[in-house]
Amino acid sequence: MMREIANPTMLHDGSGWGTLAGLSAAVLAEKGFTGAPAVTVEDAPEFWADLGRNWLVEDQYIKPYPICRWAHGAIDAARDVMLAHKLGPGDIAHVQVNSFAEAVALFPGLPRTTSQAQYSLPFALAAYLVHGTIGLEQISGRGLADADVIAMHRRIDVARAARHDATFPACRMADIRIITTDGRSLASGDTHARGDRRRPLSEAEIAAKFTGLAAPVLGRARSEALCRGLIGLTAPGSQLGDLAPLLLSPA
Repeated sequence: MMREIANPTMLHDGSGWGTLAGLSAAVLAEKGFTGAPAVTVEDAPEFWADLGRNWLVEDQYIKPYPICRWAHGAIDAARDVMLAHKLGPGDIAHVQVNSFAEAVALFPGLPRTTSQAQYSLPFALAAYLVHGTIGLEQISGRGLADADVIAMHRRIDVARAARHDATFPACRMADIRIITTDGRSLASGDTHARGDRRRPLSEAEIAAKFTGLAAPVLGRARSEALCRGLIGLTAPGSQLGDLAPLLLSPA
């Protein structure tokens, strides 16, 4: 195990700003706004040859868990083993995780903040093994002091594997071996994190994540209508502006 850093500095990604810029550009284009001539338009038409056919939004990954994606391979490996062998948290005596260097370097200790929990492979894995899911409640508030998760955390070791280094960053690979309380040794095999085109989530899983986060704020009916509209944005003739009444109406 890696030595715990006393006061690690956590730096979150800024993906949300890119989303805001892209959505703003789409709304402005729908209203007839044009921008300054761009090199990619005038001198590199190959970038636009598949416009309207190849949707880059579908090439992005969707995270099933609200933590650093580098830890997802280990969690999904555990998920596969737990489901295949119908294990519960009481069946687990020890877990060995092997992954790529960047995943292994994530915060190894018990988190004191949500930021630390989001960037901790062993804590996130422990939360999944105990609860069978990882949501906001597992990485915030009382979830950070969950005695069962803390006990599970002590049973997890993490190590670097050269073969997983070799596939990063194209893949986020990990494998785990669970030793059960009755002495079985159950290996996952090399596992790629779910959520991208290599191992996509189903539309139902994506919709469930969206409505699960949005419904407590927007209400179920409004969040489900928004979800249907967002999923349908790649349909011919769809416009982002069509979602404005749902985005702007009061909850």
